[in-house]
Parts: sequence; C-alpha cells; structure tokens
Amino acid sequence: MKDDRTRKPARLSRRHFLKTSAAVSLATLASPSSRIYAAGSDKMRIGLIGCGDRGTGDAINCLKSAEGVELSAMADLFPDRLDKSLARITEEVPDKVAVTKETSFLGFDAYKKVIESGVDIVLLTTPPGFRPEHLKAAVDAGAHVFMEKPVAVDPVGIRSIIESSELAKAKGVSIVAGTQQRRMAQYVEVLKRVHRGQIGEIVGGQCYWHWGSQNWHFQQRQPDWSDMEWQVRCWPYFTWLSGDHIVEQHVHNLDVLNWAIGSHPVKCLAMGGRQVRTGPEYGNIFDHFAVEYEYPGGVRVLSMCSQINGTTERVCERVVGTKGSTYTTRSVGYIEGHNPYKYDGPRDSASVRQHTDHIKSIREGKPLNEGRCVAESTLTAIMGRISAYTGRALQWDWVMNASTLDLRPAEYKMGDLEVRPVAIPGKTQLV
Repeated sequence: MKDDRTRKPARLSRRHFLKTSAAVSLATLASPSSRIYAAGSDKMRIGLIGCGDRGTGDAINCLKSAEGVELSAMADLFPDRLDKSLARITEEVPDKVAVTKETSFLGFDAYKKVIESGVDIVLLTTPPGFRPEHLKAAVDAGAHVFMEKPVAVDPVGIRSIIESSELAKAKGVSIVAGTQQRRMAQYVEVLKRVHRGQIGEIVGGQCYWHWGSQNWHFQQRQPDWSDMEWQVRCWPYFTWLSGDHIVEQHVHNLDVLNWAIGSHPVKCLAMGGRQVRTGPEYGNIFDHFAVEYEYPGGVRVLSMCSQINGTTERVCERVVGTKGSTYTTRSVGYIEGHNPYKYDGPRDSASVRQHTDHIKSIREGKPLNEGRCVAESTLTAIMGRISAYTGRALQWDWVMNASTLDLRPAEYKMGDLEVRPVAIPGKTQLV
C-alpha cells in the first residue's frame, strides 16, 4: 500500500502517535497530572470512545456502578452507531447522561476530542487494533482508563501498551481492564485456594472457547461502504482490528491460566485453519485454533478455540495439580481431589464491579494498574495466533522483544484498503 502521509498531513497516521512515546519529561513525572480526579469532588465525568455493543454496555455498567458519575462525551467513526448507543444509554440511565451535540465526536481523531473535553475517565472500547494509541493519548493527558480486552493485536502494540502502563504508574493514572473473570466470585475463591496450594504443585491445564457460532457480529457488506468502512464495521473478521478470535475471545481463558500459574508461557506450538468460513466476506481470520503452551517449570497447557456452527460448545478452564484439579466457568467454580471445594456463594455482576473498583480506587487516591497483566495475557493469545498462522514454534522472549509484526494500515482514512491474505502455515513468514 502506498504511504502518502507526507503529502497529505491532514490524514491521521497511526504510527505518528507512537513515535514519541518514550519522550516523557522528568517534570511531567514529578508532578501529579491536572486530570487526576480529586477525592471529594462532586462529579466524575466519563468519556466513551467506541460506541458498539460492548462500549454501550460498558458505559451503562460504569454509570450504574457508583454515584456521582455522568457520561459527558462520546466518540465513534459512524454517526448511526453513536446515535444508537446514546439512545440506549439514555434509556437505561437517563439521569446520568450529559452528552450534547458539542461533546459527540466523529472520525478517526474523535478519541482525541473526547480526551481533550476534560473527562476524568475514558472507556476505550473500539476494536482492539486501535487500543495502543488510544491508551497512550489518554495516559499522556492524565485521564484514567478503563480499557476492554484484548489490548492490542500485534507485538508492536503490546510493547506500546506496556510502555503506557508504566507511564501511568509514574503519573498516578489508573488503568483497569475488562477481564471480568478476575472479579467473578467463583474464580476469585477457586484461584485463591490454588495459590494457597490446595491442588498441590501445578503440572498442567486446559482452556477452551469452543463457540458454535461462526457469524458473530457478521454484517453483509453494503454497496456504499468503502473497504475501510466495511472492515471496521465487520471488525472481528480482520486480524488487524480484532487479532482473530483467539485474541478477541479466547484471551479470557488464557488470562485465567496465566493468573492460576502466576506467569505467562515461555513457548508455544499451534495449529489452526479456516475450514468453514472460507469466503472473502469473512475477512482473513481462522475459524479454529489449538495451541500447546509451555510455562516455567515444564507446565503444559492445552488451549483450543473455535467458531463453527453445529459444533459442541465448551467455554471453561481446568488447572491440574499434584493433589487435585479445578474447573471454572462463568457460572460455576470447584476443586476436585484431596481438598474438594465448590463455590456456592453470591454472584454479583463482575461487569459492574470492575467499574466500581476502578472509581473507588481513583477517589481514594489508590490507582489500580492492570495494564501489564492484560498485555501479557493478550500477547499469550497473539503468540498462539502467530504460531498457528506460520506453523512455527515460538519463544515468548522473541515475540515480546524481537518481533516487528505491526498490522496497522499505513494511514487511517475511508477508502481503499487491501485485505491481507489468509495465513497459510508453512508459507506465512515470521515477522
């Protein structure tokens, strides 16, 4: 693709926002950001960046999670999505919406306008391909951040997320990630016992997201849509936007295994393919993956995920130890073996609690920072995808530190955008 950024400066280049990410002055780090929320203030202003179904739901949950919060600004690429989102949020929580025409922003640079509007917290809920530069802009401005998982689609993006997260720590900016299982009571109680040694030494595990739905968020391309509009509206089907479903969905399960083991994997070997979603209308993602991850100490985890109609559904995690094993889903959690346990207590909404915890931490001046943790879980999924796409076994250190894979288009603009070819194991090259 021709890169004409130097001739058309009005168009927004994605690479521009990462070029100066390491240049932070000592004065900036030494003094608290003016955007950091002051305890005791009457109102906390929320800005929503990304008005799809997930973003709309997150905004509603955030507004319901605490008193003294209001939605004051919104951003999206498309006016129909922003209008639909605003209508739904207003219907659900009418007394906490203060969005006006002047604080409703459209376009690739709309996220900057939300941040510049003076919000205290931004909700980053666009397709994850946009997440790294959105996080960087928010942290640079001193805004607190809730960001949906996954947080990037390639190693270059992950390194940016980690850098922004370290800067957030230095500035006292809070970052919370949308990995809901970490706030689900059954997960918390089961994993607490795992870490106490109740299943003995961990020797392995399995995790799955087999989902019998191959048309998730699928939209038929309309005649008036440009390549870019089609890809963004149908973002789950394009690797540069979603990371593929192993990254977009299965990251939840992989995050649980990382949490249980207390580490990211050190290597992996994967396979996958495109068995039923073979037409060009399905972009360039796979429909099934299987990955063997090796963790420190020789602990091996089998990871499987698929999106194929008519297949057995299984979404769960299992951790195996020398004295027992765990089983967790979004509805149950138990341990079998020498020290059996089953969670049967209350279950509140983790999707609301993540915002409650976030706002509480800001008001108490004890900012949370989940940036590196979710970045490592996201890279776990990315590493599996790269291994499946290429057919190559991979080391974590190479993917984290040496890979130059950067899936971003040369620039953001509505118009022509070639779809990258579907990966072919053994032929697609490592980058």
